Amino acid sequence: MSFDSILNALDDIVWGLPTIILILATGLILTIRLRGMQFSKLVRAFKSIFRKGDGQKGEVSSFGALCTALSATIGTGNIVGVATAIAAGGPGALFWMWIAALVGTATKYAECMLAVKYREHMADGHILGGPFFTIEKGMKEQTGISWKWLAVLFAIFGVCVGLFGIGTFTQINGIASAVKNAFDPETKNVAFTLFGTSYSWATVIAGIFVTVFAALVIIGGLQRISKVAQVIVPFMAVLYVFLGVSVLVMNATKIPEAFALIFKAAFAPKAVTGGIVGSMIVAMQKGIARGIFSNEAGLGSAAIAASTAQVEEPVAQGLVSMTGTFIDTIIVCTMTGLSIVIAFSNNGSFVLPVNASGEILRGVDLTSAAFSTVLGGDGISVQFLLMICLVFFAFTTILGWDYYSERCLEYLTCGKMKLVMIYRVLYIVAVAIGPYMTISQVWTIADITNGLMAWPNCIALIVLSGVAAKTTEDFFKKYPTLQSEVR
Repeated sequence: MSFDSILNALDDIVWGLPTIILILATGLILTIRLRGMQFSKLVRAFKSIFRKGDGQKGEVSSFGALCTALSATIGTGNIVGVATAIAAGGPGALFWMWIAALVGTATKYAECMLAVKYREHMADGHILGGPFFTIEKGMKEQTGISWKWLAVLFAIFGVCVGLFGIGTFTQINGIASAVKNAFDPETKNVAFTLFGTSYSWATVIAGIFVTVFAALVIIGGLQRISKVAQVIVPFMAVLYVFLGVSVLVMNATKIPEAFALIFKAAFAPKAVTGGIVGSMIVAMQKGIARGIFSNEAGLGSAAIAASTAQVEEPVAQGLVSMTGTFIDTIIVCTMTGLSIVIAFSNNGSFVLPVNASGEILRGVDLTSAAFSTVLGGDGISVQFLLMICLVFFAFTTILGWDYYSERCLEYLTCGKMKLVMIYRVLYIVAVAIGPYMTISQVWTIADITNGLMAWPNCIALIVLSGVAAKTTEDFFKKYPTLQSEVR
């Protein structure tokens, strides 16, 4: 059995129906128990983003914590992940991404709020928090039983996701592919050949530059990561949104048809694609998997950043954090998905484009082709802008996930920072070798580690859903309006 076959088999197990049901069920339970607050409190949540901190118990501002979280979530999943999901599951995969995001917003709120509630102040003054403490302290408080083993599992999976999944391989691979497509799409300038695959100088140079810059920021720790994120995240989001809005404005009349196609394909993919993609289960699986990969609701990762916010009230940071899911999936991913559907659909059918060799376009190639098709021109300018967006998106994700996985390792080692420094070196090495792994292997490994991370976190959120509901209810009784909250 080949390595690819083994990875695909593991992916099918980890991201089978049990995981999909667990993640959706967690979001639905929290939506019900929190009385749909991701809808009723969304406006207040966005207004809360720029509020000043209400205490000194934290390391970064609420906005800084959100940007750190967004730096990890707004990444290749928004450009490459959406395209990969549509290529495998058809336009209907986008519908399932929306469903995962709508219920996932409640999940994101709860996991971040609980992380602030159960965070710890370490001996040197810095804050450590996340699902590992939520599981260890919260579940023991609720059940009277020690669940530390589950917290340890989460932390182990968190380290693996950072080192082998979202944080390194997928991001640098996406950057290198985008740079190569922009400067050497036909691989005319070969640097070397490895295992039968030729690598362009564009890939090598991009890998070196990203690795060096990532190392310079990562060595500086949370404060430097947060400062870089607060500058890059707003800039990259505005740039990509501008590109996406341009596509949609130029094709405004086609948007209703695209939505109709997405809804139809969600339940009958073959009717829309002519049998090119799989069943409804495949559309659901790929849509939810890529949606979770993109917005990370249910993984518990954003909770690690949220726990460092300068807030006294856990609910206040939970509100700010839940906007991240809306921004990531409902806004950014939707722009990518709609652009692809509009570009390659006609008269109620969707046909995936192929390259000169007759191979179906996937990943960043599919997104680039969609934007170029819709915006017209020679496609070079669009490809260059998309490359810039992807480079910024992926670079900040590398930084954010280094922080997440470091905190998981700190929990596992009981604060032995020498081991954390060794991990930083390994993390940088993983970034360096990422460009030379195949796309299928990279995304499959990321899917597997993601799914494993979700299980401990979702179990804890279900058990503590009553605590989340009670804490939230008490907060809104105390602060019925944002004005009453700001002191």
